[in-house]
Amino acid sequence: MHVGIIEFVISTLAVWRLSYLFSQEDGPFDVVIKLRKLIGHGFFGSLLDCFYCLSLWISIPFAVWICDDWGEGIITWLALSGAACILFNISEKHK
Repeated sequence: MHVGIIEFVISTLAVWRLSYLFSQEDGPFDVVIKLRKLIGHGFFGSLLDCFYCLSLWISIPFAVWICDDWGEGIITWLALSGAACILFNISEKHK
């Protein structure tokens, strides 16, 4: 089965939103800032500072959700992250 366009678009928007929230925003009631302080400056702390890196990790469960086989899943995983990065670049230009 091939990935449907609707599932891909919805997943891309979700990956962008979650990656943006965790890497760029404080979150409601400063939850994300508190999470960053709790995690510290190690691997996971650095991950939360980089939208591009974070989008790779966040896109994994979405690719698993919308794909049936691993070959398609790997391509979809990278495509979801790439599409989210394009949206990030567009949103950053309009700040």
